[in-house]
Amino acid sequence: MKANTNVKKGTRLIKGLLLGILILTGIQTLQAQEYRYTRPSWWFGAAAGANFNFYRGTTQTLNSTFVTPSAFHNGFGAGLYLGTMVEYHAPDTKLGFILQLAYDSRKGTFNEVMSPCNCPADLSTNLNYFAVEPSLRFAPFSGNFYIFAGPRLSLNWNKSFLYEQGINPAIPDQIPRADVEGDFSDMNKLRLSMQVGMGMDIQLSTRDNENQAVLSPFVSFLPYFGQNPRSVESWNMTTIRAGIALKFGQGHKIHREEAVIYTPPKVVVIEPTVHFSVTSPKNVPEKRRVRETFPLLNYVFFNLESTEIPNRYVLLKKDEVKNFHEDQLEVVTPKDLSGRSGRSMVVYYNVLNILGDRMAASTSNNITLVGSSELGPEDGKLMAESVKKYLVDIYGISPSRIKIEGRVKPKIPSEKPGGTLELTLLREGDRRVSIESSSPDMIMEFRSGPALPLRPVEFYALQEAPLDSYVTFYAEGANLALKTWSVEIMDENGAVQHFGPYVQEKVSIPGKSILGDRPKGNYRVTMIGQTISGKTVKEEVPVQVVLWAQPVIEEGLRFSVIFEFDESDAIQIYEKYLSDFVTPRIPTGAKVMIHGYTDIIGDEKHNQELSLARANDVKAIIESALAKSGRKDVTFEVYGFGEDTNAAQFGNKYPEERFYNRTVIIDIIPQTPVL
Repeated sequence: MKANTNVKKGTRLIKGLLLGILILTGIQTLQAQEYRYTRPSWWFGAAAGANFNFYRGTTQTLNSTFVTPSAFHNGFGAGLYLGTMVEYHAPDTKLGFILQLAYDSRKGTFNEVMSPCNCPADLSTNLNYFAVEPSLRFAPFSGNFYIFAGPRLSLNWNKSFLYEQGINPAIPDQIPRADVEGDFSDMNKLRLSMQVGMGMDIQLSTRDNENQAVLSPFVSFLPYFGQNPRSVESWNMTTIRAGIALKFGQGHKIHREEAVIYTPPKVVVIEPTVHFSVTSPKNVPEKRRVRETFPLLNYVFFNLESTEIPNRYVLLKKDEVKNFHEDQLEVVTPKDLSGRSGRSMVVYYNVLNILGDRMAASTSNNITLVGSSELGPEDGKLMAESVKKYLVDIYGISPSRIKIEGRVKPKIPSEKPGGTLELTLLREGDRRVSIESSSPDMIMEFRSGPALPLRPVEFYALQEAPLDSYVTFYAEGANLALKTWSVEIMDENGAVQHFGPYVQEKVSIPGKSILGDRPKGNYRVTMIGQTISGKTVKEEVPVQVVLWAQPVIEEGLRFSVIFEFDESDAIQIYEKYLSDFVTPRIPTGAKVMIHGYTDIIGDEKHNQELSLARANDVKAIIESALAKSGRKDVTFEVYGFGEDTNAAQFGNKYPEERFYNRTVIIDIIPQTPVL
């Protein structure tokens, strides 16, 4: 209780000092003149705080006349710290010096013990010191934060104790023993120890005032080294001190000629330049038939709060199975699909039929269906049971070949711990049934890890407008000069289309997005950018756009790499596939176009950088594999489209589309022979 009283007195003292300095600062502000003053080098003031004292060790023989029945071990207490201080540190320097002369209370109470009579006993101390604390002050940064450390010399002048012993609860009529008060014997009069701490100077005065004040909260640590209060027994103390110092100093007047307000000369800021250009290829003179190796995700996604297979998946009747073949997927019409998405997603939406077809072809192909549900493992099992029922009822697969598991999260979840953004989309992606197998007929070659995709599907398709037929806009220097930039494209009739805003220096747009159904057209393209300083810059160029056509046949190859959410590192999971399967299929003199994409989850600029990082990672693996075989005949073009919905390969409505958008596509274009 006495310790709390002293702390409260210290708190009232600090409040009084603060009130006084605020009043003084206010008066000085009103009297401020046109003079300016330096920051003081010498500061004088007072400090107040609380010592939090931790007792360690043992004491029992308190003095020559009194030994407690039971030894006391460890304890805690709070005492008052009050001191005066002198501090020196020249303005804008790192090193300085602090000297404090202080009243330092180390009072506390040992943990209660039981005496031999089964009576509770307490021992409280009232140790007070006069302390001299010189410290070296060091400000490591340009701000007002500083650290300090130095020795501490303390002189003991109060060493009293109070011993209190209660009665045995089992003998309520027992007469309590009288309290014992006295002084400890064998006290160390002088003690040399140390302290280390940190503080922060808060300026209460401007440099318009000659007399300036600083408020400095601080905290320090006083370890047990040299802090054993007695020359006998093993009792020592460790203290944490928290407080606040109020310091005053006097600045030096800056002469009038020095105090004249300096008006710096006007600096002409030269904006970084942006060079804007447009490349619009002429018609690509070949019709490319593409043999695409399409990755097959081993996931079946389920709608939230439903355990039924969604109707967007192609579900056959039993009598239709005989007409289904993996290499003839075009006979099945998908639902709500268009463009490349329609051609490729028809493959994925037949994943259950492909799975059933493969299992029916070989009785050694066993699988495990792992249902992951935010509602719990049992709900996940119900989802997996829906898939199993389809395979058993429609394809006649033996139930013993299909195991069922339930989880809350898939082994590779999209939703990461601590994530807070776009959780609905991420959780939709985590509500799925994963198809796991160890059969080489089922899973993708050259892969390892906790979730192996199914073996890819190969099919022929006519390529839509390839990347080398896109209109490409270059804003060289935009990364340095512009916050964002956009494009206005005006045709011969004055109709204007808007694209953007963009942050990257290179953007490609399909010619069809500009032309529509027109075979060609002449346009005025205006780049409009917002500079970092807030200005608007414009640059205009003419361009002719020709719609891509398909007159003659040439065969290309296409491969895809699927990434997990927000990942760009393809080395561990796809390096062998890219090196041993894709690279050997690149013809001599071919051009390899690598384009990366993301889904719409996350920041647009981050997604654009992520897609380019994915594409460059794939390029590096293929380049390394080519170099190992001594080949230098292949040229590369690398693009990162991010989440750009104009360029996206798939939609973003369903989780499976978002998963397939986390991709890098590799188009291998053979060298056109010279006729």
